Amino acid sequence: MALHKYFCTFPQELISEPIVSHTLGEKFAVIPNIRAASITDTMALVVVEIEGEEQKIQEAVGYLRSRGVRVDEMQDTDPR
Repeated sequence: MALHKYFCTFPQELISEPIVSHTLGEKFAVIPNIRAASITDTMALVVVEIEGEEQKIQEAVGYLRSRGVRVDEMQDTDPR
């Protein structure tokens, strides 16, 4: 199984939808893990790890982007 970490910026109209916590797991059979979030009335910034088969992760990311979420992959910056 693969694991990728993403920084996601959600537009206002998607803030109330459970896209990460419910839809990704149900629709794409991946395991999303919200690692950090900052949510206001107008925007949501979320760091999420997505675990699963590589193809399913890419499909899940494509879905988020198709819904209007900005998705940027985060690189591991472990100094070791």
